Amino acid sequence: MTIAPPTDPHRFVEAIRRGGLSIYDPIAVGDPRLWIPTPELQALLDNGLRGVSLAGLPLRTRSKVVKGHVCEVLGYPVPHRFQKTQPRFPGQMFDTYVQKSNNLQVFNEKLSATRRYVLIRVSDSDRITRVKVVTGDSLAILDTTGTLTQKYQARCDPRDRPTELVVDSDTQTLTPFVTSTVDLRQVATPVKHPQAGELLTIGAIYKRLSRLVGESFANTGSDQERNRGAALHRLVCSALGYASYQDDGRFPDVRHQLLEVKLQTSPTIDLGLVRPNSVEPLDVPMIAGKQIRHCDVRYAVFYGSIVNKVVKITHVFLTTGEAFFTRFPQFQGRVLNAKLQIPLPADFFDT
Repeated sequence: MTIAPPTDPHRFVEAIRRGGLSIYDPIAVGDPRLWIPTPELQALLDNGLRGVSLAGLPLRTRSKVVKGHVCEVLGYPVPHRFQKTQPRFPGQMFDTYVQKSNNLQVFNEKLSATRRYVLIRVSDSDRITRVKVVTGDSLAILDTTGTLTQKYQARCDPRDRPTELVVDSDTQTLTPFVTSTVDLRQVATPVKHPQAGELLTIGAIYKRLSRLVGESFANTGSDQERNRGAALHRLVCSALGYASYQDDGRFPDVRHQLLEVKLQTSPTIDLGLVRPNSVEPLDVPMIAGKQIRHCDVRYAVFYGSIVNKVVKITHVFLTTGEAFFTRFPQFQGRVLNAKLQIPLPADFFDT
């Protein structure tokens, strides 16, 4: 039997198949053998489902057929009857949605920040053309209609100091795996999974990002928020020492450094569906057998001013998720509606 190389996502499929697991068997988030991280999950399903025809199938039958194909692609046996669990694939913590339009409808439950949503694009001829996998937190950001009530928020008070390291050490979980010196240009890309010995200390990240105070970039384009976010991410990747800029739109922004980047031109920080100090597991492979949590993520908050269509960075703050609210007070969070309709961007399945 041919064994998939360690960077090939099919290694997860082989391990699941060898283990005889069902889609209902629980798997720890980050399990290096069995938990399929979101980028690899998307690659497997996109490659495995493209071209599948659903022509002539009633809606309910279509849903069952799609779930059967998903099982086969991931190495699971197809159950005789799919249980009405939430989510439908509890082992890998995801739901499937077959989309012929860009209007995503989630019925009878809230968006879950850590659940994965497998969105399957179907053409007018009822053939699968694309698969995207996103978390609930990413979906919440896409809502522009007001169907979602307010998510978690915090307040940023810049004060006088242009740079501020909120805590001078990483969390106890992360500390054994960090180093003060690593040549990121040689070892990785920004979207690679984090590994022991490749994670800069929070102090080293602070030193590199503090140099961005005074930098500026354009605030133009039809989607100003997305464009200036991309511009800031480019500056961050360069300041950290990466050879290139990459951003796949997943949390955290710089996955390889467990670093989330926030750009503020007003005091209110939007945090989505997850509190930074949450102890829920993060969707990345375990590091040396340790499960990484949301609170282990480092948060870089950049405060800036906009003058003449140019954003100028005036302040840089760095903290762990664990200590986030010690510097940025949390506003009162609110829950989501039970029935959600989220219009996906026109280019959602193109990126």
